[in-house]
Amino acid sequence: MENPSQQAGAGSAPASVPRDDDFVQLPRRTVVLTMAGVMLAMFLASLDQTVVGTAMPRIIADLGGFDRFTWVTTAYLVASTTIVPVVGRMTDMYGRKKFYIVGIAVFVVGSVVAGQSQTMDQLILSRGLQGLGGGTIMAISFVSIADLFPPEERGKFQGLMAGVFGLSSVLGPTLGGFITDNLSWNWVFFINVPIAVPIIVLFFKFFPDTRRAGSENDRQLDYTGMASLVLAVVPLLLGLSWGGVQYEWGSVQVVGALVFGGVMTVVFVVVESRTAAPIMPLTIYRNRMVSVSLIAIFLTGFGMFGAIIFIPLFFQGVLGASATSSGSFLTPMMMGVVFGAAISGQLLSRMGGRYRIQALIGISIMTTGMYLIGSMDETTSFGTAVGFLIVMGFGLGTTFPVFTLAVQNSVSFSVMGIATSATQFYRSIGGMLGLAVLGAVMANRFASRLAESITDELAQAVPQAQLEALQANPQALVNPEALASLRGGFEQAGPEGAVMADQLVAVLKAALAEAIGDVFMISVVVVASAFVATLFLQGPRKSTDEPSRVRPAPVPTDGD
Repeated sequence: MENPSQQAGAGSAPASVPRDDDFVQLPRRTVVLTMAGVMLAMFLASLDQTVVGTAMPRIIADLGGFDRFTWVTTAYLVASTTIVPVVGRMTDMYGRKKFYIVGIAVFVVGSVVAGQSQTMDQLILSRGLQGLGGGTIMAISFVSIADLFPPEERGKFQGLMAGVFGLSSVLGPTLGGFITDNLSWNWVFFINVPIAVPIIVLFFKFFPDTRRAGSENDRQLDYTGMASLVLAVVPLLLGLSWGGVQYEWGSVQVVGALVFGGVMTVVFVVVESRTAAPIMPLTIYRNRMVSVSLIAIFLTGFGMFGAIIFIPLFFQGVLGASATSSGSFLTPMMMGVVFGAAISGQLLSRMGGRYRIQALIGISIMTTGMYLIGSMDETTSFGTAVGFLIVMGFGLGTTFPVFTLAVQNSVSFSVMGIATSATQFYRSIGGMLGLAVLGAVMANRFASRLAESITDELAQAVPQAQLEALQANPQALVNPEALASLRGGFEQAGPEGAVMADQLVAVLKAALAEAIGDVFMISVVVVASAFVATLFLQGPRKSTDEPSRVRPAPVPTDGD
């Protein structure tokens, strides 16, 4: 193999200098400009996961399709989650640059089509297209850190990337509401175009076209593996999204999707164990750093997504916050994530990658925060609740760069893309499973708690049909019109009726608080099991799955 310095053309920028078996140092100007583009692309893709939420009421008013409004989010999540491992592996084989640019271009096209949608079906399809582009961007963004920085510096930049992700989660709902109110919901999607075009130009000119060394046989596409992966992941995600929302958990649609996805998962494993060039090499799971990290990521993702969904419900339904302000209470938690990730990344870089210690500390803080949140009730003050959220968010943020870096620094460059993208894939799968399980638990616990707590006097005053409706959906706690209607039903009883209405609302709040508390206590157990798994995390070492190779330096562009 030629020396990297010999591969650069005469008169070009200084050739990259190898630092170790896998990493090649790029010129500083290339690194700075590329990192700026990566952060902007990451912000763009992650922002689109949250910016649409506040625009949905206006979208439904214009396009209709209330029965399918969850699909606007589900289509994006399913598409982005499914594409991540496929893109991660293909960038290992063919380089990252072209996939990054194509991913951003697909995201832009999806944004334009979404902004021009005339029906809800068109919007759902365009959101799926956006998800393919957004998932590609997310997959390569974290992998790019390993291309740009040596192992000892990756920690602080992985923390920075996690911080960008958290910041977009904070700004997304507010930005979406501002654009919708001052322009139109269409511009929630159109705004992506002027941001994305300069990023494409930047990447085209400066992004290093790094790829693994190897023969053409190593780059054969595993079509059977890709097909079986898609047929496994999509039905599983759809089944988890449908259950308890669009269909009953025991319905043919949900059970059929989950069973089919489970069968195809087995098929996928069999296919990948027999093919010569698998889309997801099963050998990466033999690396204890990778397998333990992915287990911990899956379990913490289970708890993280649950918190994002149920915290606004607690503030609005139990503490009486408005619909607008209830979402803003997630901001302290996400700021905790940002600072936790930034601090954790800096410590990883300065203290030599003490993955196990930092992960255990982060998970402990996160578990403590979840326990404190689970102990809240209708008497908890807003300030106390916000403090508990900050604790949980800080602990969660601490874990973000740790496990990603543990995976990256323990595998060879030839599987860097698929190993890193697997961290995002398992976090998403864990999160969607958490939403499905915890959502079902909350609904069942609320109904049973309400039935246990309501007095005979209230039970006689409230019509049975209305009581059953409240057990299925406590909308009176989150919908001012429903609350006014509920109180209106007691007005005919005079002052005594008003007192009974207050008693019923108090019982509803207590039942909801207890149900959400139960949800978080289950999350505590799940996240605590991530603590146990992390005890088996080893110190940093290189994977021996295959002989290490010197990575060829990228050919510098004119902009270098």
